[in-house]
Amino acid sequence: EVSRDLPTATVLACSETEYAAELQSYLGSPRFRIYTGEELTGIELGGALKNVFAIAAGASDGLGLGDNSKAALVTRSLAEMIRLGTAMGGKLPSFYGLSGVGDLILTCFSGRSRNWHVGEQLGGGQSLQQITSSMQMVAEGIPTTKSAYECARKLKVETPIIDQVYALLYEGKAPTQAMQELLARDQKAER
Repeated sequence: EVSRDLPTATVLACSETEYAAELQSYLGSPRFRIYTGEELTGIELGGALKNVFAIAAGASDGLGLGDNSKAALVTRSLAEMIRLGTAMGGKLPSFYGLSGVGDLILTCFSGRSRNWHVGEQLGGGQSLQQITSSMQMVAEGIPTTKSAYECARKLKVETPIIDQVYALLYEGKAPTQAMQELLARDQKAER
């Protein structure tokens, strides 16, 4: 979309405020809006973790679970992103910005997302090997899932969606079973 000059917005993460403002002024345009952010950890984590959740959203679509189910999954993905991201040192406002919720929405709902495509194909019954061998580009969510899973275990952060995506990718769990296990979790207050 950027190459087609469609309007977009992005966040430029930079700890040097003056340099960030200079880049913002130089690179920005009326159709390419750049926001700056000094909080590198949260911005980087939001941009990485959204790929894991896009795989889950794609699997939901591949299974034909509907819009309500996907909306709930993406909403809970944001909560999970915030739990893990803040435990890793990110600051809450970053996860509500473009690299957090913005990227999460885009990547989970765009049929052009490589990570969404991986999940959608898994949900449709293809193996990870079949999917990755036919892809011409890398789906960053695959290795990011492993890293996120390991960080969550180390930090003792509850990450049920990341856990199920990990099981899909690295343990061969069936997508239907993964979704059933997410839905069968104990019901509790939203937080």
